[in-house]
Amino acid sequence: MEKSVSLFKFNNGVKDGLPIGLGYLSVSFAFGVKASILQIPLIITLLISMTNLTSAGQLAGLEIIATLGTFAEIILTQIIINSRYFLMSLTLSQKTDDSFSLKKRFICSAFITDEIFAVALSKPGKISVKYFLGLALLPYIGWASGTLLGAVAGSLLPEFIVNALGVALYAMFIAIIVPPATKERGVLFAVVLSAGISCALYFVPVFSALSSGFAIIITALVVSLITALIFPIKTEEEVLDA
Repeated sequence: MEKSVSLFKFNNGVKDGLPIGLGYLSVSFAFGVKASILQIPLIITLLISMTNLTSAGQLAGLEIIATLGTFAEIILTQIIINSRYFLMSLTLSQKTDDSFSLKKRFICSAFITDEIFAVALSKPGKISVKYFLGLALLPYIGWASGTLLGAVAGSLLPEFIVNALGVALYAMFIAIIVPPATKERGVLFAVVLSAGISCALYFVPVFSALSSGFAIIITALVVSLITALIFPIKTEEEVLDA
């Protein structure tokens, strides 16, 4: 009986993770193509996706690797870009049942992404290890296999097609940014400010020696600080009073 219940929870997680896995397949395909353009070896590209589940973090790390950046740049960049996962993990830990031991929490935390977090959090009641592993299975397979397909395609397709596909990852980020930017002034301000600072760090001669990794770090920190000061998130009490 217990085995059948565990299998049901796992299968339920797999079903909920199917749409995420299909979405990750296309995003990671673009990442694989981008890695091919930057001449990152296929095995390294695949290893990056098999040990990370973060599109923005991987893309930033890819640029640093391609420009021979330092380990410090990669570490700081990943901490800043992926710091939201600290809060997601803390929130999700309140929904886990007794099947989550400390060891299993560490293992499952590696598979937390925005989409997996959202689906798991919206699930009524507590979630089990079996359900979470089922939920993460197809997204993980989709992310890794999409990366492999993209890297292989990038090495086989003509150069002009590869260059066109290389833009796809940036187009996906734009598609993510535009809807909230049209509704929230704070998001729009952060996007415009990020673009302005990035251009300044790239084109202004005094910053020419600055590596891409530290440019990302500086931009993220400055934009986060200024946006938080100008557009602070209102508390529940402030929203009710307004």
